[in-house]
Amino acid sequence: MANRRKPMPLIKQLVQLKQSGYSIREMSKRLAISRNTVRGYLRQLEKQALDWQQLLQLSDGQLAALASLPAKPATPSPYQLLKERFPQMEQELTQPGVSRYQLWLEYKQQFPDGYQYVQFCYHYRQWKLSKQVSLRLEHKAGDKLFVDFAGTPLYLVDAHSGELRPVAVFVAILGCSQLTFVRAVMSQRIEDFLNCLSQAFTYLGGVPAAVVPDNLKAAVIKADRYEPHLNESLADFALHYQTTILPARVRKPKDKALVEGAVDIVYHRVYAPLRKQVFHSLADLNAAIAQLVEKHNQTCFQGRDYSRRQLFEEREKPCLKALPTSHFELKRYYQGKAQKNSHVLLSEDKHYYSVPFRYVGLPVKLIYTATTVEIYYQYERIALHSRSLSKYGYTTQKEHLPSHHQWILKWNPEYFQQWASRIGEQTLLAIQAILTSRQHPEQSYKSCIGVLSLEKKVGKDRLEKACQRALAFGSVSYRLIRSILDKGLENLPESRPFILATHPLVDHENIRGKQAYQ
Repeated sequence: MANRRKPMPLIKQLVQLKQSGYSIREMSKRLAISRNTVRGYLRQLEKQALDWQQLLQLSDGQLAALASLPAKPATPSPYQLLKERFPQMEQELTQPGVSRYQLWLEYKQQFPDGYQYVQFCYHYRQWKLSKQVSLRLEHKAGDKLFVDFAGTPLYLVDAHSGELRPVAVFVAILGCSQLTFVRAVMSQRIEDFLNCLSQAFTYLGGVPAAVVPDNLKAAVIKADRYEPHLNESLADFALHYQTTILPARVRKPKDKALVEGAVDIVYHRVYAPLRKQVFHSLADLNAAIAQLVEKHNQTCFQGRDYSRRQLFEEREKPCLKALPTSHFELKRYYQGKAQKNSHVLLSEDKHYYSVPFRYVGLPVKLIYTATTVEIYYQYERIALHSRSLSKYGYTTQKEHLPSHHQWILKWNPEYFQQWASRIGEQTLLAIQAILTSRQHPEQSYKSCIGVLSLEKKVGKDRLEKACQRALAFGSVSYRLIRSILDKGLENLPESRPFILATHPLVDHENIRGKQAYQ
């Protein structure tokens, strides 16, 4: 959409490309945004008293504030207005009596300052030709890695039940040398997709300038001809490896014709030799695939005296970027809302994490890995926690809670017993009885608070006597102790509240025996 700020990963990639010395034209092509937009962002960032390396070290919030562009209305060019009419014109020209001249008259009536008839017909012919002509692309060394999943799966066989389990096959091919990488994974989900990409880079020993995937869900959230919406995890992956993601157009296999052809070759040189073999594990299957793929890469091109591997080592490998020193850790993203108890729920784990209480009621973004959970509000990190997988548990930092709530964090059985011991022995015994009366100690905390708070109202001596009398009843509770104190019963002499009957029960016809309860 016009005048909307680009995603932060895209702006960071723009800064990385500028730092690497790319031209505006090259940056526009790699990031799939217009040159005017690139110029606008660069012009805005060059106003700051920071170099490109310092800009990359800023937080997302700081960089977003520096890169904000003034909004201006987008005005389509005359050619864009004309081009939008061509699909409808193509349909209308099939109708009897409809000519280009008639359609031009209708166009001029709507746009008096538009193209004249000769230019009108010229642009229409060029548009028609662009739909029919295929262009042979020359691929630069180290420029693009084309990736896709094969349409036909391979299978693992369960060693015990014999059940067939399909596995997806990832295929990647470099544009210049056509060096091929193939790996089998359990699914096409984002975790497996990014793992395949990472292993492909390791296999190549470097990183290409761009990756061209299909519009699979693991890569593209929303397809668009001009500005596809990338999966945030994939964008973060590209940022880590300092590469660019260029999704192919929807239903345009020619955009990645190399990998489409590579998949066909994989069917012949990998699938066919493996068709009679049985594999019980993914590791064994990938080991067999790796041998066949390396044999394919070592085979000379038809009619040539060099192979993909030789071409890669001589021409393409020196042009690849170096691999990053740190390992990529998959990040996931979740939109949440800070609840009134200063916690936000991570629904995948059903676990609550604390945020500073001033953000209660505000939308926050959780970015989490296998070990950590980061919480952001408008590009600013407001909390960092170690990830916990305990369901319905709470991970709380004391300073996040308002001061009148922080004392609740001290509640535990030892805390209440220490408090009771300062009052007296009978109170301590009563508190211990209350704590053990529930299945979970937390269920009795409020009862303990109620009993111990009676000290301020009646004093230590009366509370001690009331607890002693409650213990004699054999059933201690906050309500019983409070009732004893309210009625002044704590000073009465001790006696058993119930006297068991010493005489046997009278036999009667209405009294059922034990056989009635079998």
